[in-house]
Amino acid sequence: MPSRLRPIPGTTGLCVEPRDGEERFVVVADVHLGLGSGPIAPRGPPGASSAELAERAIRVCETARAHRLVIAGDVKHPIVGVPPWLRPVVFDFFGALLEAGLAVEVVLGNHDVGLVPQLPREVTVHPSTGVALGPVGVFHGHRWPAEPVLGATALVAGHLHPGLRFAPTASAPDGKVRAWLRVEYDARRPARGPDGRPAATRELVIVPAFHPLAGTEALNRDRPERGRSFLYARFLAPGSARAYLLDGTDVGAVPTPLRVPRPGSPRGGRSPPRPAERSSSPSRRGPALRPAGRRGRRRRR
Repeated sequence: MPSRLRPIPGTTGLCVEPRDGEERFVVVADVHLGLGSGPIAPRGPPGASSAELAERAIRVCETARAHRLVIAGDVKHPIVGVPPWLRPVVFDFFGALLEAGLAVEVVLGNHDVGLVPQLPREVTVHPSTGVALGPVGVFHGHRWPAEPVLGATALVAGHLHPGLRFAPTASAPDGKVRAWLRVEYDARRPARGPDGRPAATRELVIVPAFHPLAGTEALNRDRPERGRSFLYARFLAPGSARAYLLDGTDVGAVPTPLRVPRPGSPRGGRSPPRPAERSSSPSRRGPALRPAGRRGRRRRR
C-alpha cells in the first residue's frame, strides 16, 4: 500500500500520513464496546475487556509514533442507545486514551446511536457522513459519505469487517481470518457519488474490525451479508480490490461480483457484473481468491 496509508503489522490499525509535515494519525474501526458483555460483567470477557481494548489502541499508536487516534465508527455494540451498565465502560475507555496523551476523534457508525452524551468532552465527534482530514477521507461505510469526503484522493472505512475463509485451523476453527482490503479506481472504473458522478478518490482502504470477538465477512464468498452490501456494491465493485493479511501477506485479487447500478438508473436497474480479476503475481498463500459456489435451493414438491 502507498506510504500515506500504512497498515501497522500484526494489528488492525492504519497509520495515515496526510501530507509532508502534517501530523500522522491512526485509524481503527469497529471497536464494539459491549460485545460479549452484559450487566453482570460490563467490562467484557478476558482478552476483549474494555481496558484491554484501550491498552491495545494505545500500543498501536505508540508503534506508529502517532498522538492522534480516529475511530471510524461503531464504538459500541448495542445499535440503539447505551445501556446504563455500558455508560461508565464507554467513558472509562476514552478516559484511558486521553490519559495516555492521545487526541481522540470519532466518526459515528450505524451502532453509535446515543453515543455522544456518554463521551468525554475532549473527544471530537464527526457525523456519520465522515470527515476529510487533508487528502484522506474517513467514514464508517454504512451510508454515503459527504461530498468533501468523496473529494479526498484516498478514503478509509470500516463497517465491512473484512476477512477471508481458508481451511480450518486450531486458532480459526471456522477458517476465517481478518484481512485488509485495498480498492483502486481509475478513469475507466471510478468511484462514484450518490448522484452518479465520478468521485476524486483513487483508493479506498477498509480496516479490519478492532474488537477480537467481532464477526468477520469472508470476502471470498459469492456475496456479503445484507447489512454490508451498500459498501460492497457502491465502493468495492467499481474498483479493483486486493486483500492483505494482518502480517502483510498479499493474498491476491478479490472478485466483486455484485452488480453495480448504472448512474441515474432506478434502484432496481443493474448493469452486467464485471468479470473477476485474477492476480498476476504469486502470493505465499496460493492464487487469487475465487468466490465460493452458491448452494442450490430445494424445490417444493
